Amino acid sequence: MSKNFETSAIRINHSQSNQKEHSSALYLTSSFTFDSAEDARATFADEMEGNIYSRYANPNSTDLIQKLCEAEGTEDGIATASGMAAMFGSIAALLESGDHIIASRSLFGSTHQLLTRVFPKWGITSTYGDISDFENWGKLVQKNTKMLFIETPSNPGLEIIDLEKAGQFAKEHNLIFVVDNCFATPYLQQPAKWGADIVTHSATKYIDGQGRVLGGLILGKKEFIKDVQFFARHTGPAISPFNAWILSKSMETLAIRMDRHCDTALKVAKYFENNSSVGRVKYPFLPSHPSYNIAIKQMKLGGGILTLTLDGGLERAKKFLDHLNMISLTANLGDSRSIITHPASTTHSKLSEEEREKVGIVDGLVRVSVGLEHPDDIISDISQALEKSK
Repeated sequence: MSKNFETSAIRINHSQSNQKEHSSALYLTSSFTFDSAEDARATFADEMEGNIYSRYANPNSTDLIQKLCEAEGTEDGIATASGMAAMFGSIAALLESGDHIIASRSLFGSTHQLLTRVFPKWGITSTYGDISDFENWGKLVQKNTKMLFIETPSNPGLEIIDLEKAGQFAKEHNLIFVVDNCFATPYLQQPAKWGADIVTHSATKYIDGQGRVLGGLILGKKEFIKDVQFFARHTGPAISPFNAWILSKSMETLAIRMDRHCDTALKVAKYFENNSSVGRVKYPFLPSHPSYNIAIKQMKLGGGILTLTLDGGLERAKKFLDHLNMISLTANLGDSRSIITHPASTTHSKLSEEEREKVGIVDGLVRVSVGLEHPDDIISDISQALEKSK
């Protein structure tokens, strides 16, 4: 298969059936048959390849996994019913009671809830590290530390972590290195190149790209994915064949969509960077981003997300959101339609004010997921909402 992302994403497909279909078929079946009792026994015993049950694997989920492994440069993977099922599975399958995680402080709200409220019930603890003080992360390592979990770019603050340094740190301390690559997608960034053992995705976002279906992915080294597959096989976070089929087809347009998302996002970020109504614009490929040099080192482009911090705090942010005409107000991202979200009152509302402040989620911050509309229309809608909310 071609080494070029665009070609692999289109041409990696499940083998044709006897119907000779050009587009991948949809396998809406819960189970699969065997030619003999011996074949059934051998398949269950992993002595023979074959599908058994769609909770274990399905041709459509296999199709999706193969495309993502090729894109990320990983050995194996598993598809899950949602992004959070992937986040949960990447930790629960590989750790046990008494283990400890070091995590970047800037994480998606639900991932934060997993680390602070769910896993402690089972004796798995975590400590947050400040990425601006990476050299001192070694002080966070405990005798029972088993994993380094990071998100870059982070949701929603767009913090950038140096994957090369993080990979070296994980290797030095013999830690399982997990990277949530949702914002960048494998088209813009491949954490496995920098030493990541596991790469996770909420495929609901850019992999789908049109806000239609849920899905998640856990990709990585076979030695770790084997444990994840066992865990998922017996706990059941399986993706539906239909959702896997949608996501696999969506991969065919990921490169061209991300090129457009990134190009427009940079234009929008540059336009509002010097706007008097905006206190701060943050975007990985703006030179003003504090980690700009790291971003351009490890990312192909800057991604489709930017943040605006509005002068006037919460009340100004509410007025701004209520005056938008075209841009959608919803909690999703990575859609073909532009979306604006107020993290402090929605996606990260379960964090305390102190926790939000530590990762830069102030009351005036809004997250903009730049869609595929014409850049002028996106800029125009934000501009009029800023003017009316003064």
